[in-house]
Amino acid sequence: MPENAASLIAEIRDCRFCADVLAAGPRPIVQFSASSRIVIIGQAPGTRVHESGVPWDDASGERLRDWTGLSPVHFYDPAIVALVPMGFCYPGTGSSGDLPPRPECAPLWHDRVLALLPADRLTLLVGQYAQSRYLTARGKQSMTAAVRAFASHGEAIFPLPHPSWRSTGWMQKNPWFAAEVLPVLRAAVGARLL
Repeated sequence: MPENAASLIAEIRDCRFCADVLAAGPRPIVQFSASSRIVIIGQAPGTRVHESGVPWDDASGERLRDWTGLSPVHFYDPAIVALVPMGFCYPGTGSSGDLPPRPECAPLWHDRVLALLPADRLTLLVGQYAQSRYLTARGKQSMTAAVRAFASHGEAIFPLPHPSWRSTGWMQKNPWFAAEVLPVLRAAVGARLL
């Protein structure tokens, strides 16, 4: 029998694969349905998201919604938007902020999730971890170079910086992002809402 979204979401939410290495404990956070035509692949939940259980429920999420032009109503509608981080659980804190997403998570779940989604989806690769996995032709290209070359990835893929507080300084150094990338991104997102 083919897999369905509801059963896969239940299986993901029951996952305890990394329980022994997650200081805050496992709490997989993901959103999708078989009709999600916009897929946002981010990094991993932070502490606030781990506590609330709501993906992108923080300042980074507000900035990402601003970049995409998605209202909270559309953003949190799984019939429209899939929120599939590289790591579904909060990885904990390291010496310079949150730890990277657990490396086991994406290989364990992503192919199964993406196989359920429409073929004509728009995929936003938010941050270096998503770009490293899905922009295989990128090589050693920096995140900035990948974002700047957004048009070369085709109309259905947008590499984006992570929308953390650090992106404020990054955007000031790279004004082309707001001028050139965001209008095209918003148009592509808007087209998937029709």
